[in-house]
Amino acid sequence: MELGAFSISLSVKDINVSKAFYENLGFEVFAGDIEKNYLIMKNGNALVGLFQGMFENNILTFNPGWDENANTLKNFDDVREIQQHLKSKGVKLESEADENTSGPASFVVLDPDGNAILVDQHV
Repeated sequence: MELGAFSISLSVKDINVSKAFYENLGFEVFAGDIEKNYLIMKNGNALVGLFQGMFENNILTFNPGWDENANTLKNFDDVREIQQHLKSKGVKLESEADENTSGPASFVVLDPDGNAILVDQHV
């Protein structure tokens, strides 16, 4: 099972302070809009999303169908296939993708310690 590009989505208090901090670590703005309180920062293959006022806790994010440069992959496991696999293993989902659709969709699962994992397909 291939989950796609990995990033961590951080809930930040001040996006400008966080942007400067991650720039000091060698990250550069890759995507997003600071005026809308979100940025995706990139350093090599590492992706960190900065989100101010959008959610409470940090989230592990996987993007099926994308590589770390947001390029669409020719072959990938659809988010609904990943969801079905997890359900077959008895994993409880917090939210689900509509399995009667195709294209962009997402679901959320919590790990045993309550950390949210977002599987978010954009293609």
